[in-house]
Amino acid sequence: MHIFTPTQETRKMKAIVQSEYGSPDVLSLAEVDQPKLSDHGVLVRVHAASVHAGDWHLMRGTPFLIRLIYGGMLKPKFQILGTDMAGQVEAVGKNITQFKSGDRVFGDLSECGFGTFAEYVCVPEKALALKPTNITFEQAATVPVSALAALQGLRDAGQIQSGQKVLINGASGGVGSFAVQIAKALGAEVTGVCSTKKVDMVRSIGADHVIDSKTDFSQHRQHYDLVLDAAAYHSVFKYLPVLTPQGTYVMVGGSTARIFQVMIFGAWISKITGRNIKFLTSQPNQADLIVLKGLIEAGKLVPCVDLCYPLSAVPAAIHYIELRQVRGKVAISI
Repeated sequence: MHIFTPTQETRKMKAIVQSEYGSPDVLSLAEVDQPKLSDHGVLVRVHAASVHAGDWHLMRGTPFLIRLIYGGMLKPKFQILGTDMAGQVEAVGKNITQFKSGDRVFGDLSECGFGTFAEYVCVPEKALALKPTNITFEQAATVPVSALAALQGLRDAGQIQSGQKVLINGASGGVGSFAVQIAKALGAEVTGVCSTKKVDMVRSIGADHVIDSKTDFSQHRQHYDLVLDAAAYHSVFKYLPVLTPQGTYVMVGGSTARIFQVMIFGAWISKITGRNIKFLTSQPNQADLIVLKGLIEAGKLVPCVDLCYPLSAVPAAIHYIELRQVRGKVAISI
């Protein structure tokens, strides 16, 4: 008679799961299997995560393009959401060379299965970097996706140069609050656009000038070398008069209609006007996480955490994101 003896006990963990698309009501706290450690994986005990617009798009399955990109036409392919995380390495696979048990790390899991709304994740080492030493886990967890988009939007797509005049629309949001600080660190003169009640916050993170979004920024008669649009609810044509003749407009986020406008017509607008119209598709990578770590440890970049929710309140946190009232980022403490 053959008696089965398990070689590795299946451990359980708490996670926020979903089995269908919809409102935050489709999310629930459940006990699921802890991910198994692979030879090429790093098992991390998650101390904190964060939420952003991408989470509610994946939760709702809208726009429909999201389902085409990530799979799951009728129901979610990924049952545990969450992209940003910070935590401590529990164990490493035999082929891991960069990390060891006990290391404090942060990372972006958007290209390796998501899953940070949980107590543990197992991910490739390329998705991680050592956590900045001078901030909390909750602060660190808000950095990867949004700060990386800000960095790549300014440095790579925008080709920012010291001394340039830069306009950042949506300066009080997740990407925008990082972009203001990164642009300042790179030597730019920064003007932020935000709502009335967030003007003081945008000034406090280093913006040289702040424009209330109730006013028409195009009437200020100022020209900018670079516009980073992190809240694209105006047509790209509205920005053309405020760009210098060889200026660059970079869209990072916004409404679906505006995103498609730039993706479809950006090259044509660039050719006709002589200005550079671009849509950023950020590329998660370890090298840029290390760049961000350096900026944080040098005191040039400080995550702005508006609210911090427990793991069980992820649905409430995503609902808060949907209201578009966030100042900076929303963290999840696990």
